[in-house]
Amino acid sequence: MLVRSPLILDLDGGVLPLQQAQTLALPQWHDPLRFACSNATLDRFAAEVLAPLPAQLGTVMLGSGDFHHLSLPLLRRMRAQASFQLVVLDNHPDNMRFPFGMHCGSWVNAASKLPHISHIHVLGITSSDIGLGHAWENHWRPLMGGRLTYWCMDVDVDWGHRLGMGHAFRRFEHPEALVAAFAAEQAKSPQPTYLSIDKDVFAEDVARSNWDQGRFQLEDALVVIEALRAGGLVGSDITGEVSLANYQSRFKRWLSSLDGQPDVSADDLPAWQARHQQVNRELLAAMAAVPTAC
Repeated sequence: MLVRSPLILDLDGGVLPLQQAQTLALPQWHDPLRFACSNATLDRFAAEVLAPLPAQLGTVMLGSGDFHHLSLPLLRRMRAQASFQLVVLDNHPDNMRFPFGMHCGSWVNAASKLPHISHIHVLGITSSDIGLGHAWENHWRPLMGGRLTYWCMDVDVDWGHRLGMGHAFRRFEHPEALVAAFAAEQAKSPQPTYLSIDKDVFAEDVARSNWDQGRFQLEDALVVIEALRAGGLVGSDITGEVSLANYQSRFKRWLSSLDGQPDVSADDLPAWQARHQQVNRELLAAMAAVPTAC
């Protein structure tokens, strides 16, 4: 079975060394990309950094969850692929309205418009982003059009049912039930998959993030990965590392404050990053056991 080496896009120093991984040092892209960027900046990154890379990549390590929107250009460069589903593990829907370009919490809506993606599943959401108070901030079109499903816990999503898109909301009481239902669905209809993991989906006792966190244990993610074995993986990325932001832009500092991002203590950083390194090793080992679908 073909196993491709992980690729670390080292934007923030958040990813500690991983066995057999290749690393691209990209500190010059930290400030332009982190948290949010213009569509033009994202396109320039895709052209200058991603386009020269091999067509088929191993798991791409993106650093902080503030860079999760970089999944979008990784997906766009796969246009030649046969159709595949996108499975996202995330405590947030990443399908929120953002009028200033592309945001780490808005990219799923753009991904839903890509014709080579058959469906998007976002698993593990506990964020109030999908509750009634923020309902208007979600892009409804992919939900109503059958392009996107939220798999969630702890959030009242009755508003979605009242608006006729209850099919897009799968609510569960605990992670074990959620991943079991997802695995059963995949067993009935396996598909090639691109897997994107934001580690804020995990509870804080698994790995600490600079975002509000979900309830998954590592074992829940491993169940999801195993469920994708039959269809195989066409690609994958991991984000959610912890690193210091130090935004140079006042605008980004303001946006970050609106989202309630907690400050990360420099004293805590080494221990937190070491824990992420171990979680990364376990996730990468599990994904390496899934056949490639391309």
